[in-house]
Amino acid sequence: MLLQLKDTGELVKILEIQELIDPNSDIVQAQDQEGQEEQQPENFKKENLVFPSGEDLPRCWLDADYRQDNA
Repeated sequence: MLLQLKDTGELVKILEIQELIDPNSDIVQAQDQEGQEEQQPENFKKENLVFPSGEDLPRCWLDADYRQDNA
């Protein structure tokens, strides 16, 4: 799955989808898609990632307590 960095717009390839959808994990391993050669995996904060369309990641992927009512 490809996601985009909010600040630079660069694409990164998510290596482990389960890590991405786990709300208890703040980081995800991904490979920068810059250049012709495959890049080394790096850790990225999920809060800095969006879908290539610019849409934010689902809250349930980022917040383990997303069902808690903050009212």
